[in-house]
Amino acid sequence: MLDKWSAGWVKRPLEGLAAPLKARGVHADKVTMTGFGVGVLAVPALAMGWYGVALVFIVANRIADGIDGILARDAGPSDAGGFLDIVLDFIFYSAVVVGFALADPGRNALAASVLIFSFVGTGSSFLAYAAMAHKQGRDPSGKALNYLEGLTEGTETIAFYVAACLFPTAFPALALAFAAACGITTVTRVSRAYQDLS
Repeated sequence: MLDKWSAGWVKRPLEGLAAPLKARGVHADKVTMTGFGVGVLAVPALAMGWYGVALVFIVANRIADGIDGILARDAGPSDAGGFLDIVLDFIFYSAVVVGFALADPGRNALAASVLIFSFVGTGSSFLAYAAMAHKQGRDPSGKALNYLEGLTEGTETIAFYVAACLFPTAFPALALAFAAACGITTVTRVSRAYQDLS
């Protein structure tokens, strides 16, 4: 929901970070994989209760995700790169939730399970629509995937992770609230997608 708004104010800083990489000929896929490798370090950090360290890894992953997008657009997006980007994003998002579950299983595991369940809904509706839209020959507007917007997208997910790292004891309540928002996203996206594809 907020991605269009956030994209405007992060674009210039990300372009500044991407410029030296572009000048050196760094491929977007390398940034994608490096960002993923850094991001998953948040899992052991969370398990150890190092929430500040985990937050640094999470933010670094998201910055890398923005940079790889800029590099890909400049070089011309590829199907392989788009595939790698979205798959690693979804794995990263779920891995962070597992990290919170490991941090305090007794308090966090149930809420983490509900949240990952909700991620299945948002992720599957996202990808299934993209596949069907591509099959129907719809224009992806310069993006690797054609998708429907929803209540919970990248910006909202980042905000949730930041809040959970800053207030880790509130993770169960935050996770269940975010899971509910993801549920709304899934229901509205499935409804819109079915009508659109029909």
